[in-house]
Amino acid sequence: MAARTGYADIAAHYRQVIEDGQLMPGEPLPTMESVCAEFGVARATVNRAFQQLRAEGLTTSRPGARTVVAARPRVASTGAARLNRLDRTGNPYAPGETSTDHVAMLRSCADPDICEQLGIEPHDEVVIRRRVFRKDGRPTVVGLSVIHMRALASVPELLHPGQLKPFWQKRYTERTGRTVSRTPERRGARLASSDELAALEVDVPASAAVPVLVLQTAFHDEKGPLEVWEDVYAPGLWQVSTD
Repeated sequence: MAARTGYADIAAHYRQVIEDGQLMPGEPLPTMESVCAEFGVARATVNRAFQQLRAEGLTTSRPGARTVVAARPRVASTGAARLNRLDRTGNPYAPGETSTDHVAMLRSCADPDICEQLGIEPHDEVVIRRRVFRKDGRPTVVGLSVIHMRALASVPELLHPGQLKPFWQKRYTERTGRTVSRTPERRGARLASSDELAALEVDVPASAAVPVLVLQTAFHDEKGPLEVWEDVYAPGLWQVSTD
């Protein structure tokens, strides 16, 4: 027997539609009648799904109008959300999101936590790729990729400045035949560096201590650790990681 469609399934469908930008802020969701017909459910089921989307801040109701997609200027995607969106749509960016200030370089790694995750010794050389994610032109996230040197042999483009298209891990898999897997995101907090504050355009005195949320995601293949992502979020942002 086929599983019945519930309100959570309908909410998940429109959550993904919104996060992928198929419906933009201010645009209306389909009428309840059309959703009932599409999913073969009762109006009460659709109403509960729409209530769930409103509770999550994804939609809003306007007097005398249908439910519309809400603007969320203080929301930023996580790295996992970008990868999930890239897999589904070929586009890693949420509506209104871009990335700028792409930098690539070789550096020694002095961070003991990242060294441990990559399985390297302190001050071993790594590839660093850095970018700033923006939403509606405002910086939201400083993204740092620390990549094991063994990846460079298969993807020398890692040292090219600018955004890599396609995503470098896709090239790596195509050229090596190895599948790249990722660990769950790790959340933590620390004080932002002066460079991070400048990139995020946070205007504070030089001596100010500004706490920021940091998300880390590690990647590996069958040969071992491959990359560590570290995303540093501007103060006051919410993160979206379930799309």
